[in-house]
Amino acid sequence: MKHQFVVSISDLSLKYGEIKALDYLSINIPTNIVVGLIGPDGVGKSSLLSLISGARAIQSGEVIVLNGNMREKSVRDEICPRIAYMPQGLGKNLYPTLSVEENLQFFGRLFGHDEYERRQRIDNLTKSTGLYPFLDRPAGKLSGGMKQKLGLCCALIHDPDLLILDEPTTGVDPLARAQFWDLIDRIRVERPQMSVIVATAYMDEAERFDWLIAMDDGKILDTGTPKELLQKTDSDNLESAFIKLLPKEKRENFEPVTVPPLHLDQNSSIAIKAEGLTMRFGNFTAVDNVSFEIHKGEIFGFLGSNGCGKSTTMKMLTGLLPATEGQAWLFGKEINPKDLDTRRRVGYMSQAFSLYSELTVLQNLELHARLFHVPENEINARVNEMVARFELKDVLHALPDDIPLGMRQRLSLAVAMVHKPELLILDEPTSGVDPVARDNFWRLLIDLSRNDGVTIFISTHFMNEALRCDRMSMMHAGKVLDSDTPQSLILKQETNTLEEAFIKYLIDAGAGTDDEDQPKSLTQGNPVHTSTEHFQRFSWQRLLSYTWREALELKRDPIRATLALLGSIILMFAIGFGVTLDVEDLPYAIFDRDQTTLSQNYANDISGSRYFIEKPPIHNYEELDRRMQSGDIALAIEIPGNFARDIAKGTPTTIGVWVDGAMPKRAETIRGYVQGLHQGWLTSMAKYEYGVDLQPSYNVEMRYRYNPDVKSIQAIVPAIIPILLLLIPSMLTALSVVREKEMGSIINLYVTPVTKLEFLLGKQIPYVAISMLNYILMVILAIYFFGVPMKGSFLALSLVTLLFCIFSTGFGLLASTLTNSQIGAIFFTVILTLIPAVQFSGLINPVSSLEGFGAIVGQIYPTSHMLTATRGVFSKALHLNSLTHELMVLMIVVPIIIITSVTLLKKQEA
Repeated sequence: MKHQFVVSISDLSLKYGEIKALDYLSINIPTNIVVGLIGPDGVGKSSLLSLISGARAIQSGEVIVLNGNMREKSVRDEICPRIAYMPQGLGKNLYPTLSVEENLQFFGRLFGHDEYERRQRIDNLTKSTGLYPFLDRPAGKLSGGMKQKLGLCCALIHDPDLLILDEPTTGVDPLARAQFWDLIDRIRVERPQMSVIVATAYMDEAERFDWLIAMDDGKILDTGTPKELLQKTDSDNLESAFIKLLPKEKRENFEPVTVPPLHLDQNSSIAIKAEGLTMRFGNFTAVDNVSFEIHKGEIFGFLGSNGCGKSTTMKMLTGLLPATEGQAWLFGKEINPKDLDTRRRVGYMSQAFSLYSELTVLQNLELHARLFHVPENEINARVNEMVARFELKDVLHALPDDIPLGMRQRLSLAVAMVHKPELLILDEPTSGVDPVARDNFWRLLIDLSRNDGVTIFISTHFMNEALRCDRMSMMHAGKVLDSDTPQSLILKQETNTLEEAFIKYLIDAGAGTDDEDQPKSLTQGNPVHTSTEHFQRFSWQRLLSYTWREALELKRDPIRATLALLGSIILMFAIGFGVTLDVEDLPYAIFDRDQTTLSQNYANDISGSRYFIEKPPIHNYEELDRRMQSGDIALAIEIPGNFARDIAKGTPTTIGVWVDGAMPKRAETIRGYVQGLHQGWLTSMAKYEYGVDLQPSYNVEMRYRYNPDVKSIQAIVPAIIPILLLLIPSMLTALSVVREKEMGSIINLYVTPVTKLEFLLGKQIPYVAISMLNYILMVILAIYFFGVPMKGSFLALSLVTLLFCIFSTGFGLLASTLTNSQIGAIFFTVILTLIPAVQFSGLINPVSSLEGFGAIVGQIYPTSHMLTATRGVFSKALHLNSLTHELMVLMIVVPIIIITSVTLLKKQEA
C-alpha cells in the first residue's frame, strides 16, 4: 500500500530542561519529494529531524515514520534500515582517522552488505561524487564539501526510503553547495521512491526544494512550495518571505540593510598591506603568495572554497601565525607576532565561539578589557559603552550558552571591540544566525566602518553579505583569484549573480568534479533495492565491524596506541622498582658522647648489619634535629656519657634511639631491628667478656614458605599485574566510547541497525586482545627482568587473566555509559579501580584482616581474586584445580558487568 505521507506528527513537544525546543507541533510531510525545514539555529529543526530519524527519544506526542510509530523500539528496529540520517556538522557521522574507503566499508558492513556488494556500491558512489581518486585519504583531511559528500555516500550505502539531511551545507562554499544539491537531484532521478527531508539556514538553496516548512521557536510558521510562500508574503526572495512570516515582535522596526558609499581618495591611508604572503605546514602550502591592500574604514570581504586558506591568512594578519614567506603591514608597521602593541590595534572574532562559557556576559567583557590593558579607571565606562552599543543590557548577568545565537555573536563583536581596535577581523561571524539577527549584526559593522573609521576584514559564505562589502577577494587553494568590488567581479565573469561569478572563478581555477570517469548511474552494476529485510537481533558482521574500526583507529592514534601497548610496561618498571616493603639500607648516625672502646664496639656492631648504612657521626642535638628533618638519616643512636664505666660497675644505663616516625610502618620495623641488634650485642658481651651464656634452653626456629628470603619484590611484582590490567584497559575502553559521544559519531549507534550489545562488544574486543598481550609481556618481565619465577600453571593463570581482562574492559564500558566527557571517564575509572584495588584487594593488607564494609568489598571485588591467582601461581605453584573459586567469581561477574553496561547505554538521546 502506498502512503501519502512519509512522516506524520501529532502534538509533538520536546524540552531541554526549561527550554522548549518543540511546542505541540503537528504536521504531515508528503512522500516522494524534497522537503525543506527553513529557519535559523535554535528554532527546533535539528530536534525535529532527530526525532524523525529515531535518534532522540520522544517525550510527548506521536511521530509516525514510514507508517511506523517511532515510540516503539521494535518498530524503530524494523524501520531504521530504511532511513538514512546525516547529522548537522561537517563530517559529524564520519571517523576522521579512517580513509574514505574505510568509512564506506564500515557503513556497508553495518547494513549487512557482502564484500562484492560493498565494492560495487563504494565504487559507484565515489565515482559519482568525485571522491574516487581520494579513497585512501583520511576523512579528517578532506575539505568541508568533500566531507559532506562522503557523509552522503555513507548515508546512501543502503538504499534508504527516507533521507534526512540536517544542514548538510552549513559552512560549505557555494561551489561545493551547488555540487552537493546537483548530486541530490541526480539521486532522486534514479530513486524517485526516496523521500528527502532537509534542514537549511541558506534561503537561496531552499528555493530549489519541492515543499518548505518555515520554523521559529519550536513552532511552524507556514508551509507550502517556495512559490506559494513568496506569493503569500508578496516577496521576491525567500529570505524576505521568512522575515515577513516571523512574529510581529521579531520583525518590528525591521528595515533592509543599506550600505552608504565609502569615499576614498589618493590620500586615504592603507590599513592592511600584504605582499607575497605564504604559509606552509610541512609540505602543504596553505597560503600561496597572497598580495592585497585594504584601505582604512573599508569593509573588505574574503570569499573562498573550504580549506582555501582564508582563516590562515587572517591569523597571519593578526600575528597569531608567523608567515613562512612574504610580508604584511598593519597601519604602515610590519607585523611582528611578538609585537603586542600592534596586536592591540586589532580585534579578532574567530569562526567558532571562543569566549568563556562559564563567565557571564559582563565578566567576559571585563576580562577582555583587562587582557587588552584598558586602563583600570576606564574599564567600567568602556564596558558600559559596549553594552549600550551592542544592546546587551538585558543579558549582562547571563551565561553565553543561555542567550540566543544572534546575541552571542553581538557579544563576540563587543569583546573584539572593547579595546577600540582600528582593525576588525571577522571569520564567518554570522554562520547559523537568523536573517533578522544577521542584518542587525551588519548594521553594527556598517556603523563601525562609516562612523568610527574601523577597517573590517570579513570572510563569509552568504552571498547577500558579500554584496555589502566595498571590495572583496576570491580565493582558492591558497591563492587570490581576483580582488575588486562585487559588481565588478560579476561583470568580469558575465554572470547574473555573485554566486555564479564565484563558482565560475573556482571552476576556471581547477576546482570542481571531473565528470569524465563518473558512471551514468549511481547504481550502475547493481540494481536499486530498498532495505526491507527483517531486522536481525544479533549480527557478527555488525559486531566485528566495530572491532575492525576500533582497531584501525587505535593503530592510528599514537597517544592511545602508546598507552595501550607500553603504558603497562612503563608502570610496571616504575612500581616494581619504586614500591617495596623491604626496610633495608637505612641511613643512620651515631651520637657517641662516651668515646670509649666499648661505645665504639657497640657502634661497630650496628654498622655490620645489612639493614643499615652508616652516615658521619652526630656532634650535638641541633645537628641531630637538622639531619633527621632533612631526611639525611632515619635513625640516630645516642650513646650516653660514662657508658663504659656504668656497664663495668653494673649500673643501669640507657641508650637513646631516635627514629623518624613520619612513616609508621617503617618506624616500627626499625624499632624491631634495633631491639634485635641490641639484644644480640648484650648476649655476645655477656659470653665473651664475662663467660655467661644468656641463650635460653629452648629456641624458636622460623622458616618462610614460598618466599624464603622474605623479599617484597616476590609479592609486589605479581600483584602489579592485576592492578595494571584493571586500570589501563578500563580507562582505554571507557575513552573509546566517550570519545564517540564527544565527537558526535555516537549518532551512528542511534540510527544504524547495530544493537547496543554489538556496539559494546565490538569496541571491547580490541582492548581485551591488547590486555592479554600486555599480560604476556608483564609475565615475561616478571620472570626474566625482576627475577620472580612462575612456579605454577601459566595456562591456568592465563584463563583467569582472560576473564579478568573482560571484566576490566567491561568496567570501562560501564564507566562510559555513566559519563559524557573523556575527563569524566578518566576520573571515574581511576577512582573506582585504583582505590578498591589498593585498599581492599589484598595488595598490602590481606583481605582476611579487613573488617566491615572493607571486608565485603574485598571478598566480592574481582581484583582480589585475580591478585590471589597471580600471587598463588607465581609463589605457591597453584594449578587450575586450585583456582576454581577465582574462576567461578569472575565467570559470574563478567556477564553482570556486560549486561549492566548494555542496560545503561542509551540507543537514543534522552
